[in-house]
Amino acid sequence: MKLIPGQVAVVTGAASGIGLAMAHVFARQGLKLVLSDIEHASLQKALAELTDLGATAIAVQTDVASETEVRALADAAYQAFGAVHVLCNNAGVATPALRTLAWETPLTDWEWIHKVNFLGVLYGVREFVPRMLAGGAPGHVVNTASVAGLVTGSNPYFVYKHAVSCFTEGLYKDLKAVDAPISASVLCPGLIRTRIMEAERNRPAAFGPSTDLAALAHNVQTLAAKFKAALDQGFEPAQVAEAVVEAIQNDQYYIIPAQPALLEFIDVRMQDIQQRRNPTIPPTPN
Repeated sequence: MKLIPGQVAVVTGAASGIGLAMAHVFARQGLKLVLSDIEHASLQKALAELTDLGATAIAVQTDVASETEVRALADAAYQAFGAVHVLCNNAGVATPALRTLAWETPLTDWEWIHKVNFLGVLYGVREFVPRMLAGGAPGHVVNTASVAGLVTGSNPYFVYKHAVSCFTEGLYKDLKAVDAPISASVLCPGLIRTRIMEAERNRPAAFGPSTDLAALAHNVQTLAAKFKAALDQGFEPAQVAEAVVEAIQNDQYYIIPAQPALLEFIDVRMQDIQQRRNPTIPPTPN
């Protein structure tokens, strides 16, 4: 799909991080923007930032865990611009305790991350893709998973990012099967300098309290601190956004802006599967 000035891009999680970076790169391509995020103040700041740069944009506060709110987002996009050409289901959350054991993660964590990280993507596809198909114009869907969706872990973040990867590949195949003018990509970033580890600032009370890291095992606290430090040294979100634009224009399914060590983890897992060998146990970080 060729990106042309005047096309419309919808980005969830657009108030910060990768979402905001994608909005900026789309604006430089001349696209009109529909910005969505759960955080009102940050969303309005992003809108002002982009419109000051000359972008045509609207902002719609949205909790992607709500099917009703995602439907309202789609309604607002079509009411404002009459079409959507690029859909980036990017909003996502995580808890800082990524390495708790499978049987120790609270069920409320599973429920919250499932609603946002997987159902938020599902709702986006269900609400936008039929309208995009009806419009008949070329389009592209980018669903944000993670390198965590290509390797493995027992934490809900890993599990539901795997769900996004699986679902998006199925979506890609479905669109090709019906010869649709729309295609799809899965975005699997590695360590990116974002606020993903602060996502509990937006955790609804219905999904339980935020993680009390001090109450967790010392090794979990240590790993959480090391992961946060690695994120702080990670790629800039702008690098991810540029990779997304390139993938859309080249109809590239896998978008994996990740560090070499993480790419190696992916390769090892694929080799485990190909060779029918037991899963390789990764080394514990020092």
